[in-house]
Amino acid sequence: MSNEHERTLANLLVRYSVDLQPKQRCLINAIDVPESMVEELVGAVYAAGGYPQVQLSSIRIEQALLAGCTEESLDTLADADAYRMKQMDAYIGIRGEVNPREHAHLSEQNTWYSAHYMHPVHHAIRVPHTKWVVLRYPTQLMAYQAQMSTRAFEQYFWSVTTAVDYQEMGKAMMKAKAFLDRTDQVRIIAPGTDISFSIKGMGAVPCAGRRNIPDGEIYSCPIKESVEGSITYNTPSTYRGHCFTDVSFTVKQGKIVSATADDPAALQAVLDTDEGSRYFGEFALGCNPNITFAMDNTLFDEKIAGSIHFTPGNAYAECDNGNRSSVHWDLVQIQTPAYGGGEIYLDGQLIRKDGLFVHEAFTDLNFA
Repeated sequence: MSNEHERTLANLLVRYSVDLQPKQRCLINAIDVPESMVEELVGAVYAAGGYPQVQLSSIRIEQALLAGCTEESLDTLADADAYRMKQMDAYIGIRGEVNPREHAHLSEQNTWYSAHYMHPVHHAIRVPHTKWVVLRYPTQLMAYQAQMSTRAFEQYFWSVTTAVDYQEMGKAMMKAKAFLDRTDQVRIIAPGTDISFSIKGMGAVPCAGRRNIPDGEIYSCPIKESVEGSITYNTPSTYRGHCFTDVSFTVKQGKIVSATADDPAALQAVLDTDEGSRYFGEFALGCNPNITFAMDNTLFDEKIAGSIHFTPGNAYAECDNGNRSSVHWDLVQIQTPAYGGGEIYLDGQLIRKDGLFVHEAFTDLNFA
């Protein structure tokens, strides 16, 4: 049985996030999501005059597919799904977190999956050629990650997804975008961090509900070989089934030349995925005022007010430094006082200190 929250969310995703128009084709990819939510999405697509397609799966089915896979078997799977993705105008990917460690023991298969499935289907087709949005559906595990009761987390989830005026958020980002569009040099200083790079000519992309729900970030991209210095991330990040902590990089001429974390071998395996996985493909400022703590869930953590994420791997087509990789790992550093503070300088001007924007071009993003 659906509820009003699900109906509101479905309409937000279809009408606003992917802005579905009559006769456009929309793939709904639902993983461990209640049927009622999928029904609401299908109904919303039809109500917009669109043509829905549905793919249902679960993390256990994904695990079974990976457990016995080969590179060749993934190529055949990617061929079929790439064909379908090319036919789509829009994509809605919704997943209920059940067990993010399900794939932890499949190290080699995870690497193959990134290179032979995720890159050709999603990075090469879905991301640049469809109107897409991805999100999570609230589960007991997510409540546990957030250290909340299930009921409290559900209330929190709906408050940061459906009770947000994303159009107003987008308007508040315009002055910051204009400033970033003109920026050359970026410097970030925080505990364990002093890193500099250029974003000259890259521009900036405001994110206010079009690609992620919840949303609240504005991103750019470093010139590939301009990154110099070191960075330490202060939030946990589960990637390929392992929860990484204390990730730190040293970077020279854009390339990660040394790296440490709680599991150095697992970290090196990610960085050795392909040539582009040691270079960076995104720099972003998080600014959702309702998201203030980390819960090891990237779609929430990368939007934390007062955070940045600086992403090893593939660059997006909208803001492209040419780096190509099957990796795109949004590692987050929070710069609020509780997390040790930090400063961000653009062309020598201080624009954010200890998580609070202080430059007039950015103060609208404090949403105070």
